[in-house]
Amino acid sequence: MEHALSPATLTELRRPRPYPAVSVLTPTHRREPDNAQDPVRLRNVLAEAKKQLEADPAVPRDRRIDVVRQLDQALAEIDLAHAEDGLVIFAAPGEHQVWSLARSVPERVVLSDTFLTRNLVSAQASERPFWVLSLAADRVTLWNGGDDRVTEGHTGGFPLTRDHRDNFDAERQERIGDIPSTFRDEDIRHFLREADTAMGRILREHRRPLYITGEQAALSALDEVGSSTNGAVHIPHGGLAHGTPDAVWQAVRPLVDAEARKNTVTVTRELESARGRKEFAAGVDEVWQNAREGRVRLLAVEENYRLTVRDDDGDHLVPADSGDLDAREDIVDEIVEQCLETGAEVRFVPDGTLTDADGIAGVLRY
Repeated sequence: MEHALSPATLTELRRPRPYPAVSVLTPTHRREPDNAQDPVRLRNVLAEAKKQLEADPAVPRDRRIDVVRQLDQALAEIDLAHAEDGLVIFAAPGEHQVWSLARSVPERVVLSDTFLTRNLVSAQASERPFWVLSLAADRVTLWNGGDDRVTEGHTGGFPLTRDHRDNFDAERQERIGDIPSTFRDEDIRHFLREADTAMGRILREHRRPLYITGEQAALSALDEVGSSTNGAVHIPHGGLAHGTPDAVWQAVRPLVDAEARKNTVTVTRELESARGRKEFAAGVDEVWQNAREGRVRLLAVEENYRLTVRDDDGDHLVPADSGDLDAREDIVDEIVEQCLETGAEVRFVPDGTLTDADGIAGVLRY
């Protein structure tokens, strides 16, 4: 299952496909007892997708068979034991993808000539992704961080490993406490320089906050030999290059949580300042109208804010019940995607932060 959405991947997902490009969305659950319903719900929504394909006269028989096969292959790849909060399946002639999201999605099936990507975009924006680079004399590991977890990253050549030379045992030197001299070895410094260069390439394509873990001598050596990782947050904690995802998460979590609190304070201040300048929008209807006009510079959304609406003759959004005819189940995600498309900054804040703005607010460009 896919997790990381890069700009290049998003562009590829958004390109037109031969009809039908099928998007299947379903909420999932991480824990018991809620996750007991996930297998049945997944099978049901896939059955609905096949039913719609069968009933659509615009889908030729051979193409329908192809897309149904892609849906079945996608189902076989899904491991609900590792489910998060939402699942998105894309299937088109000759291809399929499965995306696991750390943000809930509405249950729906969409047949079009493009995939429905707004929920992926919103989930990515809400996750506040970051990188962790863990240093050791013989290994540098990249970790892909999100809201409440890290997973090992296999991109850009990582993990990098170094073979020990005949008379140099870096692990033994670390065990006996001679770490400073370990990282003065020129071969190891060259190894760290390679890691810095590889990380620089990743940061150019996927700009995120970067945390670096390692013994203090390793952190100092990387600063001396590298340049791409300058400005990263250092965490003097050794052993994580060979560690578990949970151990890495526990090491970085206090700093990630502190950054989230700082982010919330900054957003709140910006909103108050905008209110005083009369460059402020609040509530889903007002924010949606400004988002469509490209006027939103900063969008703030409470993390679990959801609202189902319908158009009121195209001018206003009014609350609606889930499942209503013409209801827009994911209007908040639509707003997030629209704002990102027009260059706005999107920040998710804890529930209750925007009570006086009904859960969503924006700083306007003019």
